[in-house]
Amino acid sequence: MAVKSPKVAKKTTAKPSTTKAATPSKAAAKSAAPKPKKATAKKAAAAPKATAARRKSPAAAATPVLLSGGNPQITKGYGDAPIRAYIQAMPGWKRDVGHRLDALIERTIPGVSKAVKWNSPMYGVEGQGWFLGIHCFTKYIKVAFFRGTSLRPIPPGASKSQDTRYLDIREDEPLDEAQFASWVKQASQLPGERM
Repeated sequence: MAVKSPKVAKKTTAKPSTTKAATPSKAAAKSAAPKPKKATAKKAAAAPKATAARRKSPAAAATPVLLSGGNPQITKGYGDAPIRAYIQAMPGWKRDVGHRLDALIERTIPGVSKAVKWNSPMYGVEGQGWFLGIHCFTKYIKVAFFRGTSLRPIPPGASKSQDTRYLDIREDEPLDEAQFASWVKQASQLPGERM
């Protein structure tokens, strides 16, 4: 009996020990690999949320960055709010002109569609596309009429684009509001840019 019990003990321990020895090393290898992946995935998933939270914070929204030439960097968005944020961030005399331009466009085209895209206010007619864009430069504001060659009279600034014409508004030059409103009305009746 003394001989049988050690054999039984050896057989019993031999089988489980072989199984246990193989199982822990495979399990350890399997469990070791996913842990870093899960940690990396959690960090990657957490990073955009933190960035988005920073973008939405009132402090970040209150102080937009001015890009080269003093053009405000405003997050892409649709509606009146992004336009207001852009105008509020325009430096110096340009802010007052921005308010005037926005008011003239709204008065001329009631219900005009608005957006900020590529750090520029865009104005359009729903279903027709964008007809006008505004951009700040160091010494002037550039208004782009995307179908400007079809306007009468044609706006004075030439463009590399065949259809686009520009109106540059400078601090020391008066804005002809009647002519601007006429261009806005004409431009709104033409097919706009799909951007």
